[in-house]
Amino acid sequence: MDSLTLFGLAAVSLMLVFYALEDRRPWFVLAFAGACVLASMYGFLQGAWPFGLVEAIWAFIAADRWRRRRS
Repeated sequence: MDSLTLFGLAAVSLMLVFYALEDRRPWFVLAFAGACVLASMYGFLQGAWPFGLVEAIWAFIAADRWRRRRS
C-alpha cells in the first residue's frame, strides 16, 4: 500500500469518525469539514477529480453547518 492510499484511507476514516460524533459538539462538525478537505485533496492527487470536487463541496457545506450551530 503506497503513501497516497494510506493518506486517503486516513482521510475517509476521519470523515466517518467525525460524522458519527457530530451531534456531540459543534467542533466535530468543523473537524468533519477538515476531513472532507483532506479527502478532497486525496481525490485530486489520485486523479479522481469528481471525487475531489464533491468532497470540496461537502467541506463547504459542513463548514456552513458548523457556523450556524455556533450562533
